[in-house]
Amino acid sequence: MKRIKSIWLLMLVIAISLMSVACNSTETAPNSTESTTEPVTQLSGKVVVDGSGTVYPLMAHIAEEYMVNEQPDVSVEVGRVGSSAGFKKFVVGELDLSDASRAMKTSEMESFVASGYSENDVLEIKIALDGLTIVINNDNTWAKEMTKDEIINMYLSGFYKENDQVLWSDIRAEWPSEEIKFYGPNENHGTFEFFYEVILGKKEMVKTANLEQEYSTLVDLVSRDKNAIAFFGFGYYVNNKDKIQAVKVDFGNGPVEPTLNTIGEDLAYAGFTRPVFTYVNLKFAKEKPQVLDFAKYVVSANGATKLAGENGFAPLPASVYNSYLEVLQGLE
Repeated sequence: MKRIKSIWLLMLVIAISLMSVACNSTETAPNSTESTTEPVTQLSGKVVVDGSGTVYPLMAHIAEEYMVNEQPDVSVEVGRVGSSAGFKKFVVGELDLSDASRAMKTSEMESFVASGYSENDVLEIKIALDGLTIVINNDNTWAKEMTKDEIINMYLSGFYKENDQVLWSDIRAEWPSEEIKFYGPNENHGTFEFFYEVILGKKEMVKTANLEQEYSTLVDLVSRDKNAIAFFGFGYYVNNKDKIQAVKVDFGNGPVEPTLNTIGEDLAYAGFTRPVFTYVNLKFAKEKPQVLDFAKYVVSANGATKLAGENGFAPLPASVYNSYLEVLQGLE
């Protein structure tokens, strides 16, 4: 009987010892993990971005990825009021970042400085390349290919008709004798300014052009009018290819279709290629950690480098984005 009690006592001691070892292992495991894992800084607050409607899809996608995968407690608000309207808000300190489909003007920088900032308080980031795209209705079977000069001249006031009621047959005699319905973004957009200043050489646009604020409205108008023609960024075309078609443009060496393989400053669609930008208020980036962190994400491998192509833009070389990242890292 005593022997049986001794055996049970021995088994009890062994069981208690095993439980003690298990408990010690459980307690030390988290400490071991904590010593080897670097804690991630969780940020909060708001980042306000507005400006270009052309850049909007790309920046909104970057913001979404940032909030989901990086900083869920940071709210990145992205608007699309237009490049010019965005700069009006940016220069008086209403925005952390201002998207633009054209470069900041000297007058806008002067307004920025007049608001109490320095020229060194803004960082211009060339975020990607866009191809200005000329679009027509899907039922248009005659104007699928046009020369650069034909596109420019048809949009110039008084070039074909004093009253600007231009017919397709004015462009080429074999085309229909039907009036062309001109469309485009309004003066709030950098795309309008690029078209007016660079493509038209600051010459007056046809008075019959219907200029709209919303790009979705332009897509709808062209899709419903057989005689319509419009211009806007490649991204809005590529996301609506079921509703409209792009004109192949002949810059002198044959018609070129806008694609991510032809859009580029040294590529076949160079004649209608332009850079698009975002501008960072560096004073705010120094004061608000979430603004600096988001700006760095924009030029990171997970930002414009990865997402530009998905939104209809040609990404820039990694070395360009890295140069911006170095500037932003220098603010830390």
